[in-house]
Amino acid sequence: MDPRALPANWPYRSAAARRRVGPIDWWVIDTGPADGPVLLLLHGLGASGHSFRKMIPGLSARYRVIVPDLPGHGCSRSTARNRFGLKPMAEDLWKLCQHLNVTPAAVIGHSAGGAIALQLALDTPVPRVVGINAALDHFEGVAGVVFPMMARGLAALPFTAPLVTRFGASRQRIGQLLDMTGSVIDAAGKAYYTALIQTPEHVDGGLRMMAQWELGPLIGALPRIAKPVFLIAGNGDRAVPAHVSADAARFLPMATLRRIDGGHLIHEVAADGLSGMILDWLEG
Repeated sequence: MDPRALPANWPYRSAAARRRVGPIDWWVIDTGPADGPVLLLLHGLGASGHSFRKMIPGLSARYRVIVPDLPGHGCSRSTARNRFGLKPMAEDLWKLCQHLNVTPAAVIGHSAGGAIALQLALDTPVPRVVGINAALDHFEGVAGVVFPMMARGLAALPFTAPLVTRFGASRQRIGQLLDMTGSVIDAAGKAYYTALIQTPEHVDGGLRMMAQWELGPLIGALPRIAKPVFLIAGNGDRAVPAHVSADAARFLPMATLRRIDGGHLIHEVAADGLSGMILDWLEG
């Protein structure tokens, strides 16, 4: 999406800017005290930095909060079509951090962003991670083979994203899909997702991320992440069941697990975006 096409009420539009690093033209929210410790926030598949709109105010009073749209999502664009997988995306995010001359005090990731946060903790000096309904599980059974193959095939077709945008992007359909996650977000939140999914480039980015996603190496490396990790799991999450975080916590040497009421988009429903809970853990 061209930032000039963003709705006037798009969250933190005035605090965001373009950052070109290698093949990626990032769109990055950068807010809070410039000399404060840095928190890097990573959204999930199909979302954008807007999804942290309720969390950012509580964090940015004391922290510099950096929220990029992931490659191919929202307003971030990449010409490297083979770098939408977990490890390449983590590598490119670290290059963005180096470009900004920051080392995050913690990385906070939702869903697939939680997996990327853990990959960063594994590969870089990132000291702490918060995962919100972190997507740390494979598709089960035959779906584990068929779904990635379908995504690869669809991502290779030039007309797929426009078709998805044309036939699947009505506000009603998108609202129904969001409700299926176990979270009922407000009308403004649904409107933001509608704007995203009506953009073929955003849909294409999501398809490419699905096609190139490979969790196996990270799952096998969880015992090597000897850093504090706070996993927040929504008991009503229908997209990434709470047991996924519970299972991962058993393999992470310094994990804290907290299960709470709510669905997959719990940070978009909670009044403070879960910032209070996260600050208590970061500063406790």
